[in-house]
Parts: sequence; C-alpha cells; structure tokens
Amino acid sequence: MRYKKSNKNSKPTDEVIRVRTPNEKEGEVLGIVENMLGANRIRVRCMDGVVRIGRIPGKMKKRTWIRVGDVVILVPWPFQNEKSDIKWRYERMHAEWLERRGYLRE
Repeated sequence: MRYKKSNKNSKPTDEVIRVRTPNEKEGEVLGIVENMLGANRIRVRCMDGVVRIGRIPGKMKKRTWIRVGDVVILVPWPFQNEKSDIKWRYERMHAEWLERRGYLRE
C-alpha cells in the first residue's frame, strides 16, 4: 500500500495572520532599525519620534537575527529615555500587515 504524497509547496487558501502588537501599558514602542552599531547594539527610529539605541538581549542574540530595516518592539529604559531593550522582531509579512493597519507611521 502506498502512502499519500504530501504537497509541500501548496499554500493554505485562508491563512489567519496573528500579529503581536505593542502593549502600551508596559511601555512598548514600535521602531525601525536604522543602523547596526556592534556589541549587540542597534540604532532604532521609534514611532514616537525618538531615535534610541536598542540592546539585543542574550536570548535573542543567536536565535533571532536583526537586520537594518526590520521592524521591532522595544521598551525604553525608565531612567534613560534614549536607550531601550529589544523585545520582538517582526517578520516581513507581519511588518507589511502593521503598515497596512497604520501602526507604522513616519
């Protein structure tokens, strides 16, 4: 008896996109990566108009690669507003969804 061959290239017709949005109660802000500074630091232009230096935490260093132009969620430090911690990186499809919904504005 032969097994049914799976079609790996087929795409689902109605795909539901679940996108994590920033939680404003926790102080999360959306931003776009402008520049890689080295030593796990990046320069991010935030949607509140501030350019911040973002720190990539240890659990994201090797698992999540962040590049210039990526959309990220960051949390500004309470004692130094021009620095922040990166919490999440969006994939391209999710970033396009955010742009269509009006979350990303210049």
